[in-house]
Amino acid sequence: MTFTFAFPGQGSQAINMGRDLYDNFKAARLVMDEVEDALQEKLSHTMFEGPNDTLMLTENTQPALLTASMMAFRVIMDETKSTSAAAISPMMAGHSLGEYSALCAAGYLSLTDAVRLVRLRGKAMQEAVPVGVGAMAAILGLDLSVVESLLDGFDKPDNFCGVANDNSPGQVVVSGHKDAVDEVIKRALEAGAKRGLLLPVSAPFHSPLMEPAARVMEDALGKTTIHDGTSQIIANITAMPLVGSEFVVPSLVQQITGRVRWCESVTHMKQLGTTTFVELGSGKVLAGLIKRIEPDVAAISVQNAADVGVFLTMLGAK
Repeated sequence: MTFTFAFPGQGSQAINMGRDLYDNFKAARLVMDEVEDALQEKLSHTMFEGPNDTLMLTENTQPALLTASMMAFRVIMDETKSTSAAAISPMMAGHSLGEYSALCAAGYLSLTDAVRLVRLRGKAMQEAVPVGVGAMAAILGLDLSVVESLLDGFDKPDNFCGVANDNSPGQVVVSGHKDAVDEVIKRALEAGAKRGLLLPVSAPFHSPLMEPAARVMEDALGKTTIHDGTSQIIANITAMPLVGSEFVVPSLVQQITGRVRWCESVTHMKQLGTTTFVELGSGKVLAGLIKRIEPDVAAISVQNAADVGVFLTMLGAK
């Protein structure tokens, strides 16, 4: 088996995320200590107790998801006595926000820098567009090419809708101005989509409307130390490996306004030799998407102590 770590993005959050790992492993508690020192707040209370409205705020959701992922990652590293992530997962990827988790796990970003960056990212994305102006929607049951054909005329600065996430066959997310998104949903249903669902998000992520947030992150990332990582990262924006640490900042900046090419990324990772994807952090969203993209690969999620045991057994059987 060849393992690849995958890190979830926004939408996978839930109250109690990471709690079982925190309760059972010192390595997880050390991650939380470092995060709370960096943010100067009790993020653990928001993650474990809520309320849900507070956790769902983008500026809280993003650091919470990164923290849950890094707890799972550090627990695995500690339990296997591994000193390099590449010894287990020579290749990694994350979905949207999860790309920061992947870069942190692979050593390109320190945990302190990563959690501060995603807190800023969440705030900047929230503030980029007034509430109610933008929207996102999941189009279910249509291929990417069909959805793209429905976007004719929605490429104007004041009337935009484009593909935000190519998540899996039959699941494409669009993003842009609300009126444009509503019209694309209507077109999609007329074209035979099973459903067109507005997503419960407060901003049109991965669209040109996020340009103000991209500029904020370009400035912050430009002041951040980017290290040489150990594992190869498959970038959202290209679905190809980052070929050096100097490409980390441009990739993360472009990702704010660009498409998450998750379907292509998973297929490319399989072509590069991945046989088992291991989702680290909250939820099982990525594992489900991965199985729909490439049904003949294995995909598991590690979010609690029992899951850690399952993975260690698989690793021992390698």
